[in-house]
Amino acid sequence: MAFKVLARDKHSLARVGKLITRSGSVETPFFMPVATKTAVKHVSPEMLEAMGVNATISNSFVLSLRPGASVVKKLGGIRALSSYKGVMFTDSGGFQMYSPSLYKGSTDKGVEFKNPYSGERIFMTPEQNMQLQLDLGSDVAMCFDTMPLIAHSKEAVSLAVTRTTNWACRCKETHDALQKKISKKKRQLLFGIVQGGIHDDLRRVSAEALTQLDFDGFSIGGLALGEAKEDEYRMIEVCQGYLPRNKPVYLMGAGNPVELLEAIERGCDMFDSRFPTMNARHGNIFSWKGKYIVTNAEYKTSLKPLDEGCACMVCKRYSRAYICHLIRNEEGVGYQLASYHNLYFLQELMRRVRKAIRAGKFKEFKKKFIREYEGR
Repeated sequence: MAFKVLARDKHSLARVGKLITRSGSVETPFFMPVATKTAVKHVSPEMLEAMGVNATISNSFVLSLRPGASVVKKLGGIRALSSYKGVMFTDSGGFQMYSPSLYKGSTDKGVEFKNPYSGERIFMTPEQNMQLQLDLGSDVAMCFDTMPLIAHSKEAVSLAVTRTTNWACRCKETHDALQKKISKKKRQLLFGIVQGGIHDDLRRVSAEALTQLDFDGFSIGGLALGEAKEDEYRMIEVCQGYLPRNKPVYLMGAGNPVELLEAIERGCDMFDSRFPTMNARHGNIFSWKGKYIVTNAEYKTSLKPLDEGCACMVCKRYSRAYICHLIRNEEGVGYQLASYHNLYFLQELMRRVRKAIRAGKFKEFKKKFIREYEGR
């Protein structure tokens, strides 16, 4: 088993679990910082480990361009390249279909991308993508999928679901075949990705089809992209109606603290997003009393820490005034300190969530957090 449920909330689908990989285990719910090129922007692997980050996610397509899968494999994989000690996920590159500068088109066979460094065209198939992620040496791989855009018609989203399902079959078959000679304890895990936009019926079709393939876990993709929150939460509920409860569920792209709690209540176990670090670089700081902009004039002379309720190394040492000054002047250290704090905040939030679920107090915790974070 790649996943074990350790505790369940009696009043919702929230739970504490353990994801078991060849490189170690991680307690769920957890949040993964995005390390696209094996590095989180402005935050070193040592810093991630110090704050208790036990998993990150990198982009296999981007890494295939630079430094190249053959180089990474020769070095011993992304773990050896980065020296990060936690569990390492890789995304397939399906998200790059959201980028007009990279995505050139797709067929039933695969996707055509543009290499931003050389300008050459690259055609990627599900089979090639599975080999790529195995060569990179991640602990958990994602299926190659077709991610529809928010503005796409239902017809286009339906086509994306059909292709995602077909590609998932090809990914699973290839992935299993490539790992036949590897012992089960040393195998890379593979997650299927549910698509379907904000259409209940398409989400059901996608989820039902993927559950037939017995993946190690299931991701919910194509959400947290700007759709209304009520639509996002409804889609999670639709998917959860068909996904097996003995497998982990990964909501891709979610990083807003309140969004995470709403998803956990609906049974999601893991998350990733650029949201905390991207916000940090713009001076948007997470705190237990709500988000605020540290570069505002009112903080220019404030000697208070970023969050008086935070125990991170940034809040123990540095003032709002200092970080305000650094970010206003585009100093890298300012981005680093703010990013560290926001990531620490989400790690601490997940720790408190797991504790609340175990104590049977998740509902109370969620209500109190939202009241204090959003003032309602």
